[in-house]
Amino acid sequence: MNYLRKYGPLFLKGVAMGGADVVPGVSGGTLAFITGIYERLLDAISSFDKDALQYALRFRWQALWKHIDGTFLLVLLSGIALSIATLAKVIHFLLDEYPIQLWSFFFGLVIIAAYVVAKDISHWRGSVIIAGVVGIAIAYFITVATPAQTPTDTWFIFLSGAIAICAMILPGISGSFILLILGKYEYIVTALTELNLLVIAVFGAGCVVGLLSFARLISWLLDRFYNTAIALLAGFMIGSLNKIWPWKEVVSTRTNSKGEEVPFITENVLPSAYEQVTGQTPYLGQAILFMIIGAGVVLAIDLVATRQQKTDRAVSNVQ
Repeated sequence: MNYLRKYGPLFLKGVAMGGADVVPGVSGGTLAFITGIYERLLDAISSFDKDALQYALRFRWQALWKHIDGTFLLVLLSGIALSIATLAKVIHFLLDEYPIQLWSFFFGLVIIAAYVVAKDISHWRGSVIIAGVVGIAIAYFITVATPAQTPTDTWFIFLSGAIAICAMILPGISGSFILLILGKYEYIVTALTELNLLVIAVFGAGCVVGLLSFARLISWLLDRFYNTAIALLAGFMIGSLNKIWPWKEVVSTRTNSKGEEVPFITENVLPSAYEQVTGQTPYLGQAILFMIIGAGVVLAIDLVATRQQKTDRAVSNVQ
């Protein structure tokens, strides 16, 4: 029971991250940030270093497990894996049947998440504001970039893995969407489906290198330039809102690995023009309701996290 009370919330945070990663355009990093585990996750990833290697070579498994925060990673990754395995079909069903409502939920969630992140900034200097603007610009550019025709050479598959995994741990930027822009989403999905071990191995190696390198960079920025780094991350969230705007017109389509025709390039339209352009109902009232629900979820999570931090500090002071 104590184990469930201690690690149950962490497991549920992993479930939330996995559910977010299933949705193209929504990052699990956003959920990690608003649930208060982002910095711990970065530290755990960064702990796979030469010290960890030495522990492994000397068969000091207990020391290795403690060094990499193994229990934290195991519980979190278990939640992510379970979520992807069980919620993927549900999320895709909602995307197909109730896209406006689902995108509205995430739109409200990300807006308030950006506010929750930005309120941690203690000093609004010029460099901090610039970092926020740069974050917005980078994320916005990524969301409007046209998917490219790119090579299938080994070096580019490796690079695609490194870039995509970096995006997955950045709040506001989706790794799957990055792969789509790089022209490698369908290629990697096909490789996974057909068990093309060479492509999977090269892509996986790129993910490992990118994850370990980028996690260290973000941790370094948070340690030394906290306000600037937070502003940059909040900017990423705000810039990504362009991608998750609920009302879209499909400009072109593509055929996925199942032979289905799915949207490829879309353009945002106003709710008032949505029915005229697409012939579909904009569901404006429902959209506003789900935006409010998404915002409420973030505020509730932030309130719980804040209370937990106060409790932890009080316990630490007593000890």
